Amino acid sequence: MVGRAGLAYAAGMPVLHALSDGGRLELLTGWLARDEADLLFVQLERETPWGERSLRIAGREVREPRMVAWVGDPGATYTYSGRRNEPLAWTPPLSALRARLEAETGQRFNSVLLNLYRDGRDSMGLHADREHELGPEPFIASLSLGATRRFVLERRRAPRERLVLPLGHGDLLLMGGTLQHNYRHGVPKEPAVVAPRINLTFRLIVGGSVVSS
Repeated sequence: MVGRAGLAYAAGMPVLHALSDGGRLELLTGWLARDEADLLFVQLERETPWGERSLRIAGREVREPRMVAWVGDPGATYTYSGRRNEPLAWTPPLSALRARLEAETGQRFNSVLLNLYRDGRDSMGLHADREHELGPEPFIASLSLGATRRFVLERRRAPRERLVLPLGHGDLLLMGGTLQHNYRHGVPKEPAVVAPRINLTFRLIVGGSVVSS
């Protein structure tokens, strides 16, 4: 199947959301079959060496409301809140997933950020992945596993231009074009959600380091 973005997919009907200013946002629901998604979630939840990062806000350390892990090729380091972080080695499940994504999207990835949202109290604030190490128009493949959570996208200069998408188990979201320069995205708190969610964002680091949020 070929979607409107010209990418070939093994499953799922791609939905391309038209954005102003050249941004591209494409959603494939059920990109991973249920049994594949179930197995991958269990593997990642149990085997990933999850850690907590902290931010320095107004001179004090504040813990981010989620667990994270950074995996990538040697040299795919990133700096976050003044700290240089070296990537963990690829595991067989993540390597296989990277190969499949590269084959189906025609893009190359050398790193993946894993986020574990333990329940609806964990969240991701509005932000954009637009550091120069990601290139002028970064292409990011974001896979969701576990509990369905709301993904919010809003235009930087017109916050009322907002798109809210429920991302479920096995859904794949592709972001490209100028999206990171003109829009912000995030995962807000949802206290009613009691189950965990894992999100993987595959990306290509060009300059050897990246400031990630």
